[in-house]
Amino acid sequence: MFRAPLDRLALLPWRRQVLASLGLGLLSALAFPPVHLVPVLLLAVPGLLGLAGAQPTWRRAAWIAFAWGWGQGVAGIYWVTEAILKDVENFWWLVPLAAPALAIFFGLFAIPPVLAARPLPPGWPRLLGFAGAWVLAEMARGFVLTGFPWNLLGSAWAFAALPVQGAALFGVHGLSLLTLLLAGLPLLRGWRPWVAGGLVLAGLGGFGAWRLAQPAVPDQPVQLVLVQGNVAQEVKWRQDQRMAIFRRYLDLTEAAAGAAQAAAPDRRVVVIWPETASPFLLTQDPEARRMAAATLPPGAVLFGGTVRAEWGPDGRPRQVWNSLAVLDGAGEVQAVYDKAHLVPFGEYMPLSGLLPIRLAAGGMDFSAGPGPVLLAPPGLPPFGALICYEVIFPAAVTPAPRPDWLVNITNDAWFGVSSGPWQHLATARLRAVEEGLPLARAAQTGITAVFDGRGRRLGMLPVGEAGVLTLALPGTEPPTPFARHGLLIPGLAALLCLLGALARARGLNRQGAYPAGHASSGRRPDHF
Repeated sequence: MFRAPLDRLALLPWRRQVLASLGLGLLSALAFPPVHLVPVLLLAVPGLLGLAGAQPTWRRAAWIAFAWGWGQGVAGIYWVTEAILKDVENFWWLVPLAAPALAIFFGLFAIPPVLAARPLPPGWPRLLGFAGAWVLAEMARGFVLTGFPWNLLGSAWAFAALPVQGAALFGVHGLSLLTLLLAGLPLLRGWRPWVAGGLVLAGLGGFGAWRLAQPAVPDQPVQLVLVQGNVAQEVKWRQDQRMAIFRRYLDLTEAAAGAAQAAAPDRRVVVIWPETASPFLLTQDPEARRMAAATLPPGAVLFGGTVRAEWGPDGRPRQVWNSLAVLDGAGEVQAVYDKAHLVPFGEYMPLSGLLPIRLAAGGMDFSAGPGPVLLAPPGLPPFGALICYEVIFPAAVTPAPRPDWLVNITNDAWFGVSSGPWQHLATARLRAVEEGLPLARAAQTGITAVFDGRGRRLGMLPVGEAGVLTLALPGTEPPTPFARHGLLIPGLAALLCLLGALARARGLNRQGAYPAGHASSGRRPDHF
């Protein structure tokens, strides 16, 4: 069923092979949120390996890999164009360039795994080598040039309650490894690989069912009130809209926080505003803090997204931070977290002075905070704060010592009604499963949600709606294997796959079954 069309791909002229690889990469992006059409990988991944294996030179194989990765990147992050359209008068020239340029990052990282797999014997050795090398490259993508581990292949399972539990064992990278091995089944002959693949899926689902069936962890004595103001990015920083925006958050908070305390008098009310929700500098504006505190019932606290600044003697800011501030009922600042992992081109300008781009905030870069910090305001379970895309980095979201829960505030208004907010939400769910920690996510325009430590979504506010989500804070799960060992587990698994493939290839070489240096011409049926 699969091999006939895959064989025909390798017989196409060279340029059409590159275009076919590009098309397969575009197709593969349908596996990501919010579509989650995972079966397309059964065509996209074998097609990539078949085309790469058919190339007579490594350079041509590299172009095949780049085309596939670039196509997946363009289709997977097209939503970055939405951010540019928010300020199209200044950045109109970036509209046709932004997504294709950023997708080059994805294309380059697709090359090493393909080149590592190409000289391996067709079948299990090539698939194992490719899967292992891909996951190692995927992990590297989280660190190189500050890192951008977006749309990892394992995130394709974020929609499914049972398979996603595997992230508690080996993280999203482990799910990527299994995904690639399953997607490569059409490359293997006979029925046994399909049976093995079915057993793997059944085992993953069985583990997920077992984990979800464990006794529920008692809720923590906190009533969450997550406020989604639905403030469009185009008006967010307009001077004439500042008080109206602030008043919207105050009104939503006052009504919901009082009702939350009345409904759960034995729980402490925690109100959470999204990233930079306050148009005023909460930590430095006493009147703004007074107004915010006045909306809180007795004993309640506010986690507010705000910009924080340090002023120079000339009255101008010397440094600015993207922050989360904890305010008590008297308007006093109890704790502050400054975002550590800043967004290139959004919060700071790489190669400043060399590129013809200036940030919207007067060309001033944000400063980075010190990294994950345990915040423990009086009377509250200690928590870890994550601002915006800090939540996308596996094994880098929890401070030490381990918190009782995670708070993710974000402003996804930049990305409109696109796949971006859904992809961002999927990463938040995966972090909750990986760490075994409940995660409360407050977004400016959506998607606001709360996940328990097993990744179950307990409530949600959709994109483009103003509203409030009120829920009890779920309990803390015991540390998962991934929480204890982090990237070591998927990293070792990927390395073992790669080493196993190399060992098998060496054994075949010794037997003379697959001569060293063999490369298929593209006209033979064994290029897979």
